[in-house]
Amino acid sequence: MKKTFDLSAAALHILAMTFMLMDHLWATLLSSQMWLTHVGRLAFPIFAFLAVEGYFHTRSFKRYALRMLLFAVLSEVPFDLMYGGTVFYPVHQNVIWTLLLGLLGIRLMEAARAKGKCWLYVLTCAAVVVLGFALGTLGMVDYYGAGVLTVFAFYFFRERKWWCLLGQLAALYWLNVVVLGGQMYPVTLFGREIELCEQGLALLALVPIWLYRGRQGHHSKAFQYACYAFYPAHMLVLALLTMIQ
Repeated sequence: MKKTFDLSAAALHILAMTFMLMDHLWATLLSSQMWLTHVGRLAFPIFAFLAVEGYFHTRSFKRYALRMLLFAVLSEVPFDLMYGGTVFYPVHQNVIWTLLLGLLGIRLMEAARAKGKCWLYVLTCAAVVVLGFALGTLGMVDYYGAGVLTVFAFYFFRERKWWCLLGQLAALYWLNVVVLGGQMYPVTLFGREIELCEQGLALLALVPIWLYRGRQGHHSKAFQYACYAFYPAHMLVLALLTMIQ
């Protein structure tokens, strides 16, 4: 049998953490290196995808959600120090809150689907999408309501059928280019000048995501908690280095 190249969930975690570190290095110590934040755009879609995969593979959603809540709380001060230079920066919350809102929304939608009533599921999905976007935006979590909808996009288009992959592409384009937008860069292509949206580089995250085919890869409690701890730990280190430079 011919083996095809794929990426495991563990490899995706490592890739996403690397991209995130690059983005945060640009935000703190290496602000002149714009390529770091360009590559960093790939991090969040991978984390959103992995959060959805985690939902469907966890043995206990309660423990999964509580673990996310714990690290969301632990990460808030390092996040505030890195982005706001203070221990209390209420106008922006860390990305784990974004993922947690998405997971709680999925929990509600899956509970409605379990009832076996199509109308109830559709109505619940519509209400959760609107509520998730509102809470993400009003709560000022990282990537705002668009970040929560990114998690939902990977839930709605979770399978590997062609229309699901197309749905992921369309959803990420709309959320990143239309909703989030941001810095535009002029690029000359075939003699014509066009503008590319920096946030649109997030669509490139679909390349490693589509190379994932369900293989878990290395998995242990130590690795799992190291992935969680990396988020607050690296932000705290970067914040301290910024203060003393």
